[in-house]
Amino acid sequence: MLSKESYIRRRKALVEKMAGEQGVLVFIGNTDSPAQYRDNCYKWRQDSTWLYLFGIDQPGLAATIDLADGTATLFGDDPDIDDIIWNGPTPSVRDYADSCGIEKTAPAGALSSAVKGRKLHFVPASRYYNALKLSELTGLKPEQHFSEGKKGCPAASLPLVKALVSMRLVKDVQEIALLDAAADLGIEMHSVARRGVKLGTIEQSIVGSMESVALAKGWGVSFSTILTQHGEVFHCHSHEMPLEPGKLLVIDAGVESNEHYASDFTRTYPTGGRYTTRQREIYQIVYECNELAYSLIKPGTSYRDVHIAAVEHMLRRLGELGLVNGDPAELAALGYGGLFMPHGLGHNMGLDVHDMEDYGENLVGYDDDQQRSSQLGLGSLRMARRLAPGNVITDEPGIYFIPALIEQWKEQGIGGGRINYEALKAYYDFGGIRLEDDVLVTEDGARRLGSQRLPISPDDVEKAMAEE
Repeated sequence: MLSKESYIRRRKALVEKMAGEQGVLVFIGNTDSPAQYRDNCYKWRQDSTWLYLFGIDQPGLAATIDLADGTATLFGDDPDIDDIIWNGPTPSVRDYADSCGIEKTAPAGALSSAVKGRKLHFVPASRYYNALKLSELTGLKPEQHFSEGKKGCPAASLPLVKALVSMRLVKDVQEIALLDAAADLGIEMHSVARRGVKLGTIEQSIVGSMESVALAKGWGVSFSTILTQHGEVFHCHSHEMPLEPGKLLVIDAGVESNEHYASDFTRTYPTGGRYTTRQREIYQIVYECNELAYSLIKPGTSYRDVHIAAVEHMLRRLGELGLVNGDPAELAALGYGGLFMPHGLGHNMGLDVHDMEDYGENLVGYDDDQQRSSQLGLGSLRMARRLAPGNVITDEPGIYFIPALIEQWKEQGIGGGRINYEALKAYYDFGGIRLEDDVLVTEDGARRLGSQRLPISPDDVEKAMAEE
């Protein structure tokens, strides 16, 4: 937990941001989630909104904040003798309330009567248990409490969601220190992974070695590890293959710290320790896009513009290789960059690796005057906002050769002679490359999180692999 004063300050700021609204804010903390049966549960993880406002990392709690006077109440039940037998002595609800500066406490069963007849403000649920508890209070169906894709949850309180987004987008000094620490753990984990890249090694053994760092020094991984010789498959979680000569190994992984702040890095390694000529050509382009994006990150710049600049550079360099033809800006405007990079340049990061996206991706990643594109690639950009000091974002350009996508565009006649489909055939077995860093927007620019940077230039990667 952070200091008690931090949570008091956050709740006070939230109430101030909701000035003019009436009613009560309702927050449902997570509970244990059974895996196979009630007493065998998935690993415990608290709701991130709850952690941000209250910090109490325990199941079975709920809280309200009355907008009339800002008073917070913690709802929960003290442990009984069975709890003590199985789990040992546990703090009381009052103890938990004191730890984060909550004024009042009440039994868990008193929540319904406490909010009856009041206007309720809630954020979208991320788990079904929370949706069920909210359903008891609102009278809506449980499924109505979830976000409907990128647009968010129509039943949730838009003023509350917008207030929390505005607060959580800007990390304070304590959070930045925790994110730096999480980045260092992520860098350590990736360094272990890099040292394990040897021909014949089974992918799973590398995953096990790197994730041991996350479990030994943090809460665990911040998302399911992506480690694959098929980098063109963005979310490839199968790890049964031995490392083969001449392949590229994409490792996209992060650590969640014990304080629940995330890291998220990606590197792409040659399985044999050296890039082939063709691999180095494409890798160099992705590396340049990563560096270019970082150089453009500063307050006031929209991340949408940074994404577009990176894509234009990518298309310019792919043109030099004869894979596309035409003015890069025009090609980008037509959406042709999506053939090679179907995802966005980056996303917000904090207590969640994709921070706050349970609220609705558009509400989190787009300013009110921004519209999401329908183009492949740009339309997948999760963070498009004008940047502000304290924002934490990822910088993760990539180039991928996805045969099914290339063939579909060719059959549909997309490209008008500007995409060299004949030349692209030589890349059908290439895979993909992605390079990702975690970046803090500062008052005058940006800095990468962590006390050092993972090797990223092609020369530095080959040097590190040779030395190891």
